[in-house]
Formats: sequence, C-alpha cells, structure tokens
Amino acid sequence: MGRRQRSKWMGLFLVLLLVLGSMSTPFRQYMAFPSEMRLFSGNLKEIRLTMPVSATAVVSDPRIAAVNRSTSDRVQLHLSHPFTLVPKNIGQTELSLKLFGMVPFKKMQVKVLPNIRVIPGGQSIGVKLKSAGPLVVGHHLVQGTDKSPSESSDIRVGDYIVAMDGQPIHEIAEVGKVVTKAGLEGRSIRVLLKRGAKEKLVTLTPAWDRKEKVYRIGLYIRNSAAGVGTLTFYDPKQKVYGALGHVITDMDTGQPIRVGGGKIIHSSVTSIQKGETGEPGEKRAIFFQENNTLGNIQRNTPFGIFGSMSQEPDSGFTRQSVPVGLSEEVKEGPAQILTVVDGQKVESYDIQIAHLIHQKFPATKGMIIKVTDPRLLKRTGGIVQGMSGSPIIQNGKLVGAVTHVFVNDPTSGYGTYIEWMLQDAGVLQSTAFQKGRRFFVQNGNLRKGNRRKAGMADPVVEPLKSTEELESSERSASKRGRGRIWRRYVSSWRMITENLLNC
Repeated sequence: MGRRQRSKWMGLFLVLLLVLGSMSTPFRQYMAFPSEMRLFSGNLKEIRLTMPVSATAVVSDPRIAAVNRSTSDRVQLHLSHPFTLVPKNIGQTELSLKLFGMVPFKKMQVKVLPNIRVIPGGQSIGVKLKSAGPLVVGHHLVQGTDKSPSESSDIRVGDYIVAMDGQPIHEIAEVGKVVTKAGLEGRSIRVLLKRGAKEKLVTLTPAWDRKEKVYRIGLYIRNSAAGVGTLTFYDPKQKVYGALGHVITDMDTGQPIRVGGGKIIHSSVTSIQKGETGEPGEKRAIFFQENNTLGNIQRNTPFGIFGSMSQEPDSGFTRQSVPVGLSEEVKEGPAQILTVVDGQKVESYDIQIAHLIHQKFPATKGMIIKVTDPRLLKRTGGIVQGMSGSPIIQNGKLVGAVTHVFVNDPTSGYGTYIEWMLQDAGVLQSTAFQKGRRFFVQNGNLRKGNRRKAGMADPVVEPLKSTEELESSERSASKRGRGRIWRRYVSSWRMITENLLNC
C-alpha cells in the first residue's frame, strides 16, 4: 500500500472517529456546555459532562464563584462525576477547564446576579395615562379654508406639542387659549414640536371658522388615554411594579405614547367576550376606587408600563414572593398563568410552553404558549385582550408574561421573558443582567382620549399563514441549527487538536 493511499485511509479513519465521537453522549454534553452562565446569588448550579478524564477547574476570581465550595482558584476534578458551581458574591469571573491540568478544554463566563424575589401579580388593573403634551392624531378643514392651517404649517400626525409662543403646553385647554388670543390679535403662533427624538419649531396661523365663529388651527389632538390590563409583578424591596408586557400605543398614530404622568387603579372584570378563530376575545371591566391610586406610571416601554407602588397590591393569588427564572432556565413544557376572569379573583390556569425563542437581545416575543386548562378555555376560549401582562409561572418561578394572542388560534399566543420586564423596571441593573444591549424607551400608549379613542388592546398577531409554511419555516430553522452544531463540532475538534499539538 503506497504512502498516498495510507494517508487517504488514515484520513477516512479520523473522519469516522470524528463522526462517532460527535454522536457520543460526552461529546454532546461538551457541546452543550455554555460559554456564559448567569446565576442568582445563593443558587447552586450542578454541571455534568460525564467524560472519563481528569481536569483542573480554574476560577479567575474565587471571591465571585467557587467550584465544589473550594476556596482555592484551582480544583482537581474527574469529569465522570458532576461538579457544583457555587456563587459567592455579585460580579463576574471566568471558569476554565484544563484536561489533565494542561490542555485548555472549555471556558465559561460566570455572572453572579443579586438574588431577586418578587410577588407575582395577575390582578386586573385600570390604567390612566397622560402623554407628555398633546399628541397630534389628525387634521381637519376649518370652515372657509381649502387646507388645514396646521397641515400647511407642517404639523404632522404623531407630533407632540411642547410649547406655543414660548409657553409650555400640558393640557388641551391651554392650546385653545393660545389659539384664541393669537387669532384676536391677528398674528401667528410659534409652535415647538417633538417629532421622534428631535424638536422642530414651526409657525402656525389660526383661521376663522365662519360656521362656529371661533379661531381654529385644524388639529385633532389628545393628551390622555385609559384602558384595562394585568399586573405582572411587584417588587416589595424597591416598591416598583411591572404590568402589561407590551408597549401602549395610540390607536390612530400607531406610536407609543410619551409618558407625561399617569396612574394605575383598581379594576373589576364584569364580563368576557369569548375568543374565536379570526376574532380575539376581550375582558370587559370597570374602574372603581379611582381616588385610591395603586401606583404611578413612569415608563412605557416595549415590555410594558412601570412605576412606583408604595404598598403591596391586594387580591393577589399569593402574598409570598417567588424567585424569578432567567430565559435559559425556561423549558418547553407545562406552566401556569395567573389572571382574572371574574371580578377581582386571581386564579391559576394551566398552559403549555410550546416553543422557546432564544434571544441575545431583548424582544417581546420570547415564547409561544398554549392554554390547556379546560376551565379557561370554556370561559374565554384561550387568551383574550386585557390578559396581557398575566404572569407565567414555571416550577415555582416567575419566568414571563403573556403579551400577544394569535388571531387564527385564540388558545395560543406569545409571552415575553420576565428578565426584560425586570430590567426596564430597574429591579436589576442592565449591565449585570443582559446578554445584549438594553431596551429602555420612555414612550407609551392607551385607550380613551379627549377627541377620539386610543386603543390599549393587546397586540394581536396576524394569522399564521398555513401549516405548510410553518413546517417549512421549522425545517429551515432546523437546518440552520444543524449547520451551527456541525460548525461548533469542527471548531471544537480543531481547537482540541491544536492544543494537543502545542503541548
């Protein structure tokens, strides 16, 4: 057998070993070994590799975390047995595994986070939100003119009126006073607008309405909204809350309402419009004890509304705080949601977490959930509007909140991971929590306004197009996943081989 042929057979043999090795349990566990691990202070993590080799675990800062409770930065292990990672202090360190004490094998960033426990919500709440200045929601003609004066002045739908003639504007009534004064004096008005992140100064001339005998500027504006949602959690230490699980947007403009104040109050569910295919259901509720404010509204972000709450909310499912679960702790399988379908009584209902969407950055659609509880299905048909913000509990931990409902299947919808809501509530610093950048938006929105209505209905997902398209999408995702795994196999074997050659 020639040298060339021997090399060929040796290559085939090595490829066979690689394929067989990649199918083995130890190698799969090796590939599943994360490059980053986040732990709450006080929670131990057992790590299993079941590989028949000895190794040395090296912790760069043993004050942050320890292996098997050792105080040393180097611990001898045999990877056929599990070992325990013990968080000690809040911070970040690096764990390295070296085979036989010499060959670099795996590295993992370890982040120890403050231990967080919150009280899960589920209560129906009334939301009253004021925008940061009147919001422009439309134009109209003034009797005797061919075009709206405000439209001629480049005032657009979605703009906020910040000031007029140098005078800050907070209420709609203040706009009317300035317009009347300028009209009687026969002059224009300098209007300062907030358009997105920028400010714009325009000149606006009031027009005389021949029919109504008043001066007008041809604008529809709104500065308040109201609606019903669900409380997600309350942090008794920092006395803050999170609710809704999604941003509140204006019905006419589709834009988040910039928060200029607001409050959450008591609400009681009076009836349920049951959800059906193509027609999402709805909770119908009333406000009461409106002078008894539960909390204020300070932020309206893609993950809900957040603010201060001076005392623990009543009528909850439990008064005991529960631990929270990070996104990597959530598993596909059974879970529960807490919500109200009658009066103020919070009840627990069974759901199934059908699919998880792994996220490196904050996003509202983190998991697909399906209602399985026959009681809830009989009463509501599944997920209905007003249920957004209902906390999702799995294995005794608060892991997420309901956010969306599927139009073509009201039994199913989306949920968001609770960590994104905790982050925007300020319960945990984003630098400690996050794998990606932080979302922190000061905008938001709701329902009833001074001129027209602004919807606070739960975001509704458009129907899934077809079973074939869904299966095709899943096959594509599966192929991408297999490709990533294969690249990781090759990369890992290359790293191991190079380390062995360099020893």
